[in-house]
Amino acid sequence: MSPTNIIEELRWRGLIHQCTDENNLREHLSQSRVVYAGFDPTAPSLHCGSLLPLMMLRRFQHAGHKPLALVGGATGMIGDPSGKSEERVLLDTDVLAANVAGMAAQMQRFLDFDGPNAAKLVNNFDWMQGWSYIHFLRDVGKNFPVNVMLAKDSVKSRLEREDSGLSYTEFSYMLLQAYDFAHLSQKEKCTLQIGGSDQWGNITAGIDLARRMHGTQLFALTCPLLLTSDGRKMGKTEKGAIWLDGTRTSPYAFYQYWYNTADADVLLCLRFLTEIDQDEYRSLEKSLAEEPGARNAQKRLASWLTEFIHGSEGLQSALRASEYLFGAEISDLRDAQLLEIFNDVPSGTITRAELEQGFPLIDALVRVGLCKSKSDARRSMDQGGVYVNNRRVESAEMLLTPADLASESALVLRVGRRRNAVLRVEG
Repeated sequence: MSPTNIIEELRWRGLIHQCTDENNLREHLSQSRVVYAGFDPTAPSLHCGSLLPLMMLRRFQHAGHKPLALVGGATGMIGDPSGKSEERVLLDTDVLAANVAGMAAQMQRFLDFDGPNAAKLVNNFDWMQGWSYIHFLRDVGKNFPVNVMLAKDSVKSRLEREDSGLSYTEFSYMLLQAYDFAHLSQKEKCTLQIGGSDQWGNITAGIDLARRMHGTQLFALTCPLLLTSDGRKMGKTEKGAIWLDGTRTSPYAFYQYWYNTADADVLLCLRFLTEIDQDEYRSLEKSLAEEPGARNAQKRLASWLTEFIHGSEGLQSALRASEYLFGAEISDLRDAQLLEIFNDVPSGTITRAELEQGFPLIDALVRVGLCKSKSDARRSMDQGGVYVNNRRVESAEMLLTPADLASESALVLRVGRRRNAVLRVEG
């Protein structure tokens, strides 16, 4: 990809929401430029909300431009009011430093930090920590009209709410982010800032500040937010965020999240988050229309992202775990893996002593709630519909023993095609 066609690439993917002067920006990007996006260090791991801006930076780098990934060590102490209904809890410097380190390590997977257009990681705490309040007001604040700040949607929406206001600390966030752009334009020769559509006000404030302070012409480009078709933020579940750290969100859980993407959302995710080309995209689009039950688009999305984030081993682990749900024989798992795969099924417990002396399978089926009674369990067995760790049971008199464990202290029982339960051993 040459520097001249990045706009076309973003256009077909639907990744341009707003930009300043597209014709001039297109010409500007015909040469290699420095492009930056900012990330809040609110946790020691990136999450799915970070995927879109990181992939945007990656696309620009592949097009011959130099990406700057800015972590807000200073602005993270305040919190961006954009899209927020209430003020964020402030983080101390030690927590922020640990978060920045964790995020920096994960960014290595997305960006190339070597070579002629090597990516660079910057932390705005490095240049903000030297400012005194008086000097910042004198040198930066005087160039920032309050009426412009009040007109920004991110500020206006909070001021109009009766149930929550906007603290002076949050109000000042726009000044700090705007100064980041002005600073990077001078220090790193950065001329383009990218971000989500909710950042338009902050980004254009930086363009205005750089013009007032340095007479510099800068550019802005925002992409749509990663939302589901019904307007919810993608990358969140009832249990919380989907993290890019495998110890927080396992490769299996990560894969399952994307595999379960709704038909109405999967094509958008393929365009926004993967690097598949137009031909493959059109093929998956056709498959989705003609045979949605095959879920080929979802499989490609989940596989691409899981392998990209967790590597080929992570993908294979996720695929093996997924197969257990569809009847593959279960064995040699860790307790944590087994319980995660079958985390939403009924469960019951027996003691270690009961298992060692041989525990009747019929009793186990009743104990975990798969059968209402022993006679019900026997009928299921006679019909050939009972499985232990996805192995069909031939004898109604089977006794469960330690040899039947699929992990250190659990095994999986199944009745019929999809009714699973976990039997856990205690003691």
